[in-house]
Amino acid sequence: MNNIILIGYMGAGKTSVGRELALLENKVFMDTDMAIEKRAGKRIRDIFALEGEAYFRDLETKILEEMLENLSDAVISAGGGLPITEKNRLLLKKLGKVIFLKVKAETVMKRLERDTTRPLLQDHNKLTKIKDMLRLRNPIYESVSDMIMETDQLGCEEIAARIRDGLTGV
Repeated sequence: MNNIILIGYMGAGKTSVGRELALLENKVFMDTDMAIEKRAGKRIRDIFALEGEAYFRDLETKILEEMLENLSDAVISAGGGLPITEKNRLLLKKLGKVIFLKVKAETVMKRLERDTTRPLLQDHNKLTKIKDMLRLRNPIYESVSDMIMETDQLGCEEIAARIRDGLTGV
């Protein structure tokens, strides 16, 4: 498949970079979180609050399965927790080239300091929570990735250009 999938922790730039990369590559842009919100008719934080995380994770898998059946030649921004599930990792690999946008905890804090929409960051000690989650998730992200791109010091346009240039060798 000709899809490019961006994975990584929240605040890594998946959506912003994805939009830019889609323009550069003349591809459709899709965001799994936006697709879930559209399907559920609710914001993600409301899905978490009303239905729970397990329900949300099931929706992620269903969206991936549909994308695998119906989507090609797209840039896809995957929700930060989507690759945690083994089935989702297998689906991602079938769906296309997987690019891990790697970010440091301090960068996440800076980028999301005013964001109140992230259900998993509603904690009084956000930096510790982010570091703990990155320690758990980064090895998972790395295991499914075809390419790893450090995003801390780069803007969206530069990241997208580097991914485009790097894909020729992947």
